[in-house]
Amino acid sequence: MGKTENQAMTATSNQGRRTNTEEPTPTTLAKATNDPSVSTPAAQKPVSKQQRLAALLDRDEGATLDQMIGTTGWLPHTTRAALTGLKKKGYVISSDKVGAVRTYRAVAPQ
Repeated sequence: MGKTENQAMTATSNQGRRTNTEEPTPTTLAKATNDPSVSTPAAQKPVSKQQRLAALLDRDEGATLDQMIGTTGWLPHTTRAALTGLKKKGYVISSDKVGAVRTYRAVAPQ
């Protein structure tokens, strides 16, 4: 294989790869320099399941156990344990049973 054939193969195999001649983004620059003064885009944290659960309970109509399970994907005992966790965080949890359906409501801590 001649030199020009090898260069041609290398040129086609490097297509789509990042080269060092490209400009770094602020995020990669901050990672590379470990400099906190280099700004990075503000990353928003995704809403946690416990935050979604608290939002359900904070509604005027509250939430049933089935609604909380559907939102979080947790098992019933895990969902009830999360209610206990919210109590420990200062939420006031109340429940009402109408017929066979229990509805939970919460008041967020001040």
